[in-house]
Amino acid sequence: MYCIECGQILPSILTNSTICSKCKTPVATWWDETSKTFRTNRESILPDPGPKTAASGASPFYIEEKERVRMKARVNTQSEEERVFNGALVVLEMHFERPSTYMRETMGEAKKMVTKTLDLSLNKAEVRETLAKNVDIWKHLQKIFTAATSLLETRSLMKVEGAGEEESGGRPNGHHHDVSESAELILKNYEVLREDLHYLNNLLVISRNMLAIKETAQEICKAVGFDREVHRLIVLCVNVTSKGYDGENVDEARRVKLNEITELYKKLLVTCLQHTHNWTMGNDRFKMSFWFEMLFDDEMKNEPIHEMPPDDLNVEKVHQEVQNWLSRHRKKDPLAAKLLQAYQDQVPTGYTPGPLPEVENWINTENIAESTSPVWKPDMQDKFEQDRLYARVSHEIDIWWKKVRDANFDGWVVPMETVEGAVERAEACKKNAMHRYMPRSQDQQYELDDQQFNHLREPPADDGSVGPDETDDRSIQGDNGLDDDEEEEEDDESYAEGPLRGLLTEIPNILDTKQIEALHMTVKACIVDSMGSGLTPAGENLQKTRCKMFLALDCGRNLLRELLVFIAVWEQNDQQFIFQITAQIIESFHHNALLPFAWNCLRILKDIVSPAQTVLLRLINYMFRARKESPIYADVKDYNRDAKLIHFLYNYFRCRVVPDCLALLHAQAQIRQNARAAADFPVDLWDMERAKDGLSQYLDFISVIAEIPEMRHLLIEWETAYEMVALLKALEAGVARKNIDERPMPGQSGPARRPPSSIPAVDRHEPPTQDANSTQYQDTPHRFPWAGIKIQILIILTSLIAPNNTRRQGPGNPIVQKQLLAHEGIMPLLNCCVYDGHNEYLKERATLTIKFLMEGCKEAQDFVKELVPVKQAQAQAQAAARAAQEASQSSASNASSSKAVDPGTGMPRQTAKAPPGSAPYVANKNAIAAAKAQALAHAKESGITLGASDVEKKMREFERNIRSLKVGKELREKEEEASASAAAKEGREKKREVKIEFISARK
Repeated sequence: MYCIECGQILPSILTNSTICSKCKTPVATWWDETSKTFRTNRESILPDPGPKTAASGASPFYIEEKERVRMKARVNTQSEEERVFNGALVVLEMHFERPSTYMRETMGEAKKMVTKTLDLSLNKAEVRETLAKNVDIWKHLQKIFTAATSLLETRSLMKVEGAGEEESGGRPNGHHHDVSESAELILKNYEVLREDLHYLNNLLVISRNMLAIKETAQEICKAVGFDREVHRLIVLCVNVTSKGYDGENVDEARRVKLNEITELYKKLLVTCLQHTHNWTMGNDRFKMSFWFEMLFDDEMKNEPIHEMPPDDLNVEKVHQEVQNWLSRHRKKDPLAAKLLQAYQDQVPTGYTPGPLPEVENWINTENIAESTSPVWKPDMQDKFEQDRLYARVSHEIDIWWKKVRDANFDGWVVPMETVEGAVERAEACKKNAMHRYMPRSQDQQYELDDQQFNHLREPPADDGSVGPDETDDRSIQGDNGLDDDEEEEEDDESYAEGPLRGLLTEIPNILDTKQIEALHMTVKACIVDSMGSGLTPAGENLQKTRCKMFLALDCGRNLLRELLVFIAVWEQNDQQFIFQITAQIIESFHHNALLPFAWNCLRILKDIVSPAQTVLLRLINYMFRARKESPIYADVKDYNRDAKLIHFLYNYFRCRVVPDCLALLHAQAQIRQNARAAADFPVDLWDMERAKDGLSQYLDFISVIAEIPEMRHLLIEWETAYEMVALLKALEAGVARKNIDERPMPGQSGPARRPPSSIPAVDRHEPPTQDANSTQYQDTPHRFPWAGIKIQILIILTSLIAPNNTRRQGPGNPIVQKQLLAHEGIMPLLNCCVYDGHNEYLKERATLTIKFLMEGCKEAQDFVKELVPVKQAQAQAQAAARAAQEASQSSASNASSSKAVDPGTGMPRQTAKAPPGSAPYVANKNAIAAAKAQALAHAKESGITLGASDVEKKMREFERNIRSLKVGKELREKEEEASASAAAKEGREKKREVKIEFISARK
């Protein structure tokens, strides 16, 4: 044996401490099963210089003299860590390429070496850098993962016959694997899968750490094709972890094994995402390469979006333009290029793991200069040259962005919907409130006519599509609609649960909040301006371009929807890491004027506000809430950008959200008034909860805007008071208040009249649980309480009407005061002064709003004074009571004075209780009725609806007077009864005396 470093003869028997006697190089690093010795790549086992002969029994290894001289001349400059890791990788490569080879002891030693290298790569920066610059290591890793991914797939997934990777394109797909058969396959290979997944995860962690040195390691990783293997592994992990298994047919022991393998695949998936993040960090070329892999699939077309016309984006052309951009930008890091060239020179010697892969779509661009001034020549036939002259990433994406960006991007083109138009929309929705609920009616006059939501080209009228502001009522049109099967398919389309397009789309459904951080960080690094490298020579911001591509292509839009729903499912608050990263992603859309388009992409026909839109609104609220902390509107450009977004969202609120909510509340009111049957209610509890969540989030957004001084005037100008008053009126009519104590009164049978809230309790007394309430309202969605909505409305009104000074002292805003008077908002505010357990501290909030409404507003003060004339009602009631009492006394005196002996009997006439037709009874009854009629007539003249709960609170004083009349009448009746009883008794005594005298006389 000879040392590969210096050629010195080595001892025939090697131990753990064997070193070369000449160069002092340690040589015993791993166990060779064949020779039963420890080996490394620093030494060679060289037999006696002679060819193998069966007779002589010489060693099977033979190297010619020429090769031996070359080995002597070759000096190994690798560090100890590189050699150790390389030796372990050689073993692992054989393990995955020849899985049937038995190398148990060798694999144990390799595992120790990998673990040691892992610790060093985590703790020592110089080791990371040394390993990252070794091309041999990267090539070994690429070969290992190429073999391992194929091996794992055969051991974990049972493919359906005839549905191979050619059909799925190597993408995650839920239709090409048998779930039950795959579970059996995993259980069969449980031991080897557990071991192999541990090996691969450790190797991937080491390579992830190596990428921390950025440019050089990133270039080598790309050159050897390791990034492609990581993408293949991501697909495999998604396919395994997203399938699940039938838990009913699996016993406990098998279930534990399946869960363990699934968790190991998830762990490997997380490491893949972290590896991808490090590979793209700070490198625009690799960010674009990752975007290219993620956003394009085999279909090369976009699916139509609900209620939106086709965007006419040619996905194939975008794919070709991005590919041409990547071909033009292949300039390598100088150090990486030098290392790769040195490796390539060593390939013919056979001492390397193998040749570098050929570059796909390679075009020699060394002598082609990139244009610095974009010029688009539509008639040019050479697409590569056309794109080179344009110099930007994609002309097709630029054209698409100009079509779909905010309609008010270049100026205030789309006006705000007027209050009159909003009233008409609301009335149209109420008329159709009891139909099977779908957003909007088919009245053409309520369309926005090429404005705001549908400024794109309208689809043909006869293509069967559902236009904006229209109800898809095909399900109630009989033969004019779809067949039953087609109708059901149409219903389920907006809640699609199958596999979505895109490399990463399924990941949010697999990982938890901590595991998924790398995905969010990678998306953020690709599109947020602060993570970019500035402008290109052509003046293009590549971060903005990738942001546009993200929303232009279906795979990106699907991923966005899943990222937003992920926040809702995991109930992330605004202090958690995932929420804050997603907020930064959303703000990058805002900087590109694409939030209106994103909002419309997330819309679902069945929902007033879809779950994804609700989360998006939460993120926008978070973004604007930060505006209150620091003044950022020194630049008018920033102010206009925010104002236009607020304009879009509020226009949507006025045109779509409020009319639909008013329609639902109107349906509740009709059932409450027994005008319609409860079975006619158009939606279920789940839809009501989603509607309430969307409305609540919108009101939260408006309250945040109302707190920003620079933006408050916009809400006042758009008459936000109308929507707030309309919602208050509808809530008053459609939802019963919740009393402090919902228990039935003594003697009352059945449940209480008003059911408790179906929302987590705002009542401080005995808060019910959400599950119990949801169960209670499961069969009665028409009693849904919309808990907390009144409070949010009052907060908004208070912010709008409050004085502009910091202490909120002085009269309220006169414009808002007049708006509330114009929309008859005083009575709804006064009704909020009554206790309602669905809205905590409602009375206190309403009192503050009324205070600002009354101060400095004589019209409001006069309205309240004339609303219930207490003094006048009291005087009238007292006069009526005196008149009734005088009439009663007069009748009683007449009756007592006419006490005479009955001509028939010779006895005094008896005084009895006044019958219903007598003068005292009629006088009392008429006085009470007259007082009531006069007070109610006055209330009617003041604009109060008779019989409504509006007059209940303000007539309490008058009712007390009425009750006093009733009490007086009862006292008088008792006095009359007592008088009649005394007269009867006196008559009986006199009669007894006459009888006694008659008997005595007879005796």
